[in-house]
Amino acid sequence: MSVPIPMPARGGVARELWRLLEPIHAVVYFAPEPREEFRAVGYRGFWMGYFAGRAAPLGRAGADVVHALFYNFTHERVSRALPAAWSFAPPDEALHARVRGSVRALGRALGPAADGADVARAAELATRAARSAPLEGRALFAANRSLPVPQEPLARLWHAATLLREHRGDGHVAALLAAGITGRESHVLHATASGIPRDVYAPARDFDEAEWTSRRETLRHGGLLDGDRLSRRGRELKARIEERTDQLAATAYDVLTPGETDELVRLLRPLTRAVVRAGDIPLDNPMGVDLRESPGQP
Repeated sequence: MSVPIPMPARGGVARELWRLLEPIHAVVYFAPEPREEFRAVGYRGFWMGYFAGRAAPLGRAGADVVHALFYNFTHERVSRALPAAWSFAPPDEALHARVRGSVRALGRALGPAADGADVARAAELATRAARSAPLEGRALFAANRSLPVPQEPLARLWHAATLLREHRGDGHVAALLAAGITGRESHVLHATASGIPRDVYAPARDFDEAEWTSRRETLRHGGLLDGDRLSRRGRELKARIEERTDQLAATAYDVLTPGETDELVRLLRPLTRAVVRAGDIPLDNPMGVDLRESPGQP
């Protein structure tokens, strides 16, 4: 029988595992191999491949559903890709393309370690956590959980990282909603807190200067900004959102013993370090993962 991680530690463990698992998942967005696979099945341009690949577990979803679940894109951006993408290739082909491309990218980054026992064991532990994570209120996670679990260890690790990432993401959206922060405002709040420039969000999330300024003014009027920085109230709110996100994400790891959780962290560190060093994922990125210090450093 597993022993739950004590509450004060659980959130910290969940955050560390997020930092370790997110780059493994994120090769699907940034590495060249997934883009090649999406093009090969017929998707046109990066964004059609992105939305088709990430939304494919939902079936032939349209823009309204995906805009609601992804939370922080403009509706216009989503509607330029969906549902049109399904006329080029159906969701099943998107699912196969994203796994093929991600496994190719991870294999390139990991080299001989891709076929090693550490990948297989990390995949086993991460999959057990992902399959046990609560479903309630987590629609995007549930859609991904309904997919077959790959048998090949590297594909299985990527799949587990994806499930755990979307599980955390659904919880983060719930925490933002409860705090009264919209998807677009969440970018400005995070960028202000972390010092990421608007330029990062301009191409990735379609922020022009007018909207960025408008969202900043909304946060300022709510007492969350003080000049160009977060106010004390803003810092406290941001901290509460992150803490609640960590707590909600930590429920996925209740199935693992403390020893197994420590083992998963230990196994992932060199794997994630290799993925980061491959250089595909930008240091500043709208995912919120700070890669300026490589995840997994001792």
